[in-house]
Amino acid sequence: MPAPLVVVGAGVAGLSVALAAAPRRVLLFSRAAGDGATALAQGGIAAALAPDDDPDQHAADTLAAGAAHNDAALVSRLVNGAPEAIRWLAARGVPFDREGSGWQLGREGGHQRARIVHAGGDASGRELLAALSGAVATAPHIERREGWTLRSLRLQDGRIAGVGLARTTGRGEVQIETPDVVLATGGIGALFAATTNPPGADGAGLAIALAAGAAARDLEFVQFHPTALAVPGLRPLPLVTEALRGAGAVLRDAQGRALMAGVHPLADLAPRDRVARRIWSELRSGGEAWLDATALDASAWRQFPTVRSLCLAHGIDPRVQPIPVTPAAHFHMGGIAVDARGRSRLPGLHAVGEVSCSGVHGANRLASNSLLEGVVFGRRLGEWLRKPGVSPRTNVAAQSVVLAPAAAEPALLQLREWLWQGLGPVRDEATMRHALARIDAHAGLSESWQAGLARQLLLSAIARRESLGAHHRVDVSPDSSIHQRIATPAYGENN
Repeated sequence: MPAPLVVVGAGVAGLSVALAAAPRRVLLFSRAAGDGATALAQGGIAAALAPDDDPDQHAADTLAAGAAHNDAALVSRLVNGAPEAIRWLAARGVPFDREGSGWQLGREGGHQRARIVHAGGDASGRELLAALSGAVATAPHIERREGWTLRSLRLQDGRIAGVGLARTTGRGEVQIETPDVVLATGGIGALFAATTNPPGADGAGLAIALAAGAAARDLEFVQFHPTALAVPGLRPLPLVTEALRGAGAVLRDAQGRALMAGVHPLADLAPRDRVARRIWSELRSGGEAWLDATALDASAWRQFPTVRSLCLAHGIDPRVQPIPVTPAAHFHMGGIAVDARGRSRLPGLHAVGEVSCSGVHGANRLASNSLLEGVVFGRRLGEWLRKPGVSPRTNVAAQSVVLAPAAAEPALLQLREWLWQGLGPVRDEATMRHALARIDAHAGLSESWQAGLARQLLLSAIARRESLGAHHRVDVSPDSSIHQRIATPAYGENN
């Protein structure tokens, strides 16, 4: 029997790979149904669909948000594939919001045009996940297994030969021989004290890939969503979608002054890194940050049922009260270095979605390009992997790279706080080195895989001695190393 394709992660990227790989047999593993970040996405999918828009304008906004650190060829592929991605999703049952006979298009931060397609208002991720999960459930080539977590990668002859997974309950493991593994395990937000990410976005997939020999790229670039609902003790923090600002909501300080006035030409719709830093600075100076959406009328509020219900659940009526907000770790632009097809440096190991880094997002992701990336590049990778690869030679000794032990929760609380302080929206070398020292000195933390990954994140951020996109250094001269670039690893064809 031909070797199966193993996909680890069942968010938008993993589901897209699995569907597109037909007719090859696919084993799709995830920790739990809907436990990834996809279901939490309130923003929609960016696509140039309006008469006054085109992919070139979408590309220009993507490059501007990414501080021109993007791979321009892949940006072109992303934006030109966006309209077809919307049609593909609609054909699989995603109930996109309509306006007459056309799409209802919204605008978000960093976009010069209204080009965001939503589903269910601000429930886009949930609707998309439901539709793709339904398509997977009826696909005869996919076997979906929930309640499993990645435990090991098996290497043979310098390439992938298999994968090991363990039950999330702690009882039972499975080893699968395969020459092709796709990691779609999401981001690293759960390693920060304040995050919009679910607990499963802890970087485990990235950590084991790097331990097995895959290359990393741009680990220092972490995007902070500027407007998470500021509720003390809540984890993860609920998103307050920036589409609210696209509809007219305004960020204000405790005295009611517009926080973004004079900070950026796009004001409240500036790229996320600029807005997050402004709010961070206000909070660090002892101030407050509020999102004032009280001017929105009833018809506008019908587009934001998720935000309204989240606020009401915490005693806030956003129709008549400002919403307390804070930046929170939201998206990792860095990750496993992959080429245009999703191939890592380690043959047979592929990555897609937030765990990967092809360079398409540059130094700062443009709003609503993440779900788009998962669909466009997930489908491309799945199509490329339709034909089974070379099966491992069973008579050759294999090596298993096992994920190091996890840290206990009390130690993780410390790690999250140190990363929040050291790798937040505003950074300096002293604070980052302090975080490194604290991690190394913590007996219950230093040997864990979380500590190993945190070290790599911090060292990457220390090495980039410039401010670029989401990586903002206050301890270096603005002219000290302008436009420094870290080259893409030279492996694989970029096509």
